[in-house]
Amino acid sequence: MHPEPAFSSRRRLLLQGALAASLVPAVAQAAASWPQKPLRLIVGFPPGSSPDMLARVVADPLAEALGQPVIVENKVGAAGSIGVAAVARATDGYTIGLTGNGPLTTAKALTPSTPYDVARDLRPISLVASSPFVLAGSTAMPATDLRGFLDFAKARGDKLSYGSIGPGSGSHLTMELLKTHTGIRAVHVPFQGFPQIATALMGRQIDLSFMIPSIAVPQAKNGRLRLYGVSTATAFPGPGGVPPIESALGKQGFDVASWNAIFGPASMPAPVADRLSQEIARIFQTPQVKQRLLDQGWLAIGSAPDALAHKIAEDTAMWGGVIKLTGARSE
Repeated sequence: MHPEPAFSSRRRLLLQGALAASLVPAVAQAAASWPQKPLRLIVGFPPGSSPDMLARVVADPLAEALGQPVIVENKVGAAGSIGVAAVARATDGYTIGLTGNGPLTTAKALTPSTPYDVARDLRPISLVASSPFVLAGSTAMPATDLRGFLDFAKARGDKLSYGSIGPGSGSHLTMELLKTHTGIRAVHVPFQGFPQIATALMGRQIDLSFMIPSIAVPQAKNGRLRLYGVSTATAFPGPGGVPPIESALGKQGFDVASWNAIFGPASMPAPVADRLSQEIARIFQTPQVKQRLLDQGWLAIGSAPDALAHKIAEDTAMWGGVIKLTGARSE
């Protein structure tokens, strides 16, 4: 065979470039006329969970903006990964998902058999809401602030216990991160959910836990729990008066939030993802939605796709380090 002449190669590249450029307006036009039928919004968590609540907050206004119904569908299992996998496999162009951060950042490290690759199989759409974890303690603890708690914890050695909603969960890994920053020790006790953790704390069966504000703050106001700090580096407007843990530590590097995001399959055209992102951001920045979420311990966001992609990459790297250091695995 003879080598292809140089001028022929250049001509072929020019033709390919021209063809790609001619397709851009067509894709943009198709995105402008999309959708033509109802959307499925898959949530990998059960009804009543935070992801489910956020999905139902956005579904009706998004349907109104798009002119098509948005149907919330719960596909529960594998700590949210079953729902994400269903979105990754979708090819109909009308399936999106909403999940907490775990299935997008720690699932693969905790469970290597997770059946999707986030970077390869998913298209980021919008980071919709975030919340700090609140470090809550039993009223049996003598300390009333974080500095006092850390001094007390170090003096107790390994006699403290902490609750989480399971191995590899945000509440588990955040405590492990605190342990690496401070040198404190505590025995891990897994629970089914945060209500069960609150009951155990109030019953003085365990000593502390990183909890969601919507459960910890009301119990603290009633004098049944102590609150020592929030996991984010900046103060959160929900739990009033609870300082960032990072400020009490006197050093940077402790900035952890639980967050939820909307995403689509990798096959979703970028213009469609951009349109969804714009509509979702508008919804989550309305005063009514912002206040509704704040009342439940969430800070409304609504971001561009690239901001979500950056957050996924950043948290995947951070939690990957914690998982490697602690040897955490899903059970």
